[in-house]
Amino acid sequence: MSKTIIGLTEEVTLHGASKHKIRARIDTGATRSSMDSTLAKKLHLGPILRQKKVRSAHGSHVRPIIECKITIAKKTFSTEFTLADRSHMKYKVLIGQNALKKDFLIDPMIE
Repeated sequence: MSKTIIGLTEEVTLHGASKHKIRARIDTGATRSSMDSTLAKKLHLGPILRQKKVRSAHGSHVRPIIECKITIAKKTFSTEFTLADRSHMKYKVLIGQNALKKDFLIDPMIE
């Protein structure tokens, strides 16, 4: 199976109560994908599957985990997201290693 090449940011589609397109940050250093909790609520995503302790630049926190269907570069699949307050961040969705293992290759030259 060939790898799908994506850039450091990608337009993704989140499949919730409705489909929502948003620019996401691709982060190979993040073990798990993350989503703004307000966005998840707006799209009626959930339920919360479990809680997970995560480390970030801001310290360790316990975050809820949900599963969400997502489309990245014409590939649609379900993956887990931690929920966090990303309101102060440029990207409301961060795609981590758990989603990137679905045969994606990152080219930093792609905008």
